[in-house]
Amino acid sequence: MKQDMINGIIIINKEKGYTSHDVCAKMRGILRQKKVGHTGTLDPDAQGVLPVCLGNATKLCDILTDKTKEYIATVLLGTVTDTLDTSGTVLARNEVHVTKEEVVEAVLSFQGKSMQIPPMYSALKQNGKKLYELARAGIEVERAPRPIEIFELEILEMRLPEIVIRVSCSKGTYIRSLCDDIGKKLKCGACMKELTRSRVEQFRLADAYRLQEVEKLRDEERLSEIIIPVDRVFGYLKKITVQPEYRRILENGNTVTKSMALADWDIDGLQDGERVLVYHDNGSFYGIYEYHEEEKLLKPYKMFIPV
Repeated sequence: MKQDMINGIIIINKEKGYTSHDVCAKMRGILRQKKVGHTGTLDPDAQGVLPVCLGNATKLCDILTDKTKEYIATVLLGTVTDTLDTSGTVLARNEVHVTKEEVVEAVLSFQGKSMQIPPMYSALKQNGKKLYELARAGIEVERAPRPIEIFELEILEMRLPEIVIRVSCSKGTYIRSLCDDIGKKLKCGACMKELTRSRVEQFRLADAYRLQEVEKLRDEERLSEIIIPVDRVFGYLKKITVQPEYRRILENGNTVTKSMALADWDIDGLQDGERVLVYHDNGSFYGIYEYHEEEKLLKPYKMFIPV
């Protein structure tokens, strides 16, 4: 008997030693379905929140990658490595002669918008080659700085030469590079010793499950308890319900006009380009639509047609 495809998101607490790709491979085996994707790579030595999208929710992967993330990182002052973390080859060991006041000033100076150079040991591509592949071949190439933003930066612990920091940041921020930059600012060098991703947008570590916990819940037929429906991710958007007779319009991914919607659509309250969640009268979620003021209608942005 064919198993129904699971649609939704499970928040995985990725353990050290697994790549994000490994997690997806494991989830395909646990759930016995092929359509599985993750929402932003975590280094093998890092741990923490990794939202895994299932079924039609894999269309979310690129959207969730853009979301704000939070990390807890341990910075090791005085040690410089080629990978910018303790997994790499040590390039220098320096004595650390800094005061706590100097550390606070240096760390907090990175809050806000800035340009950051990505590390060589990263999955970014240059001329079709991943940077870490070039780095392993002993080739270092120039990387263009990229705009990032650190929304919040807090020192949680200071036990020199180690500092534990909490970082809330934008897409594309490399915490290893931040640790390296902190070391340069303090003129003693630094690398990242530990990294935990504690949050991706509204998904927190407390909401996350280890792979063996997911497997146990599968065996107990309780997976539904941890699957997050796609529309819950966008609970902040307005909701519009389409009348029963227009179900086929939704299934074909067509535009939606005011005459098709129930009375909950306040067309005058929508802004041009505003995104809304569109449902059928039976409660089924069909997709995210964008409002086009000139034509007075909604056009599909991302469809999640029930299967």
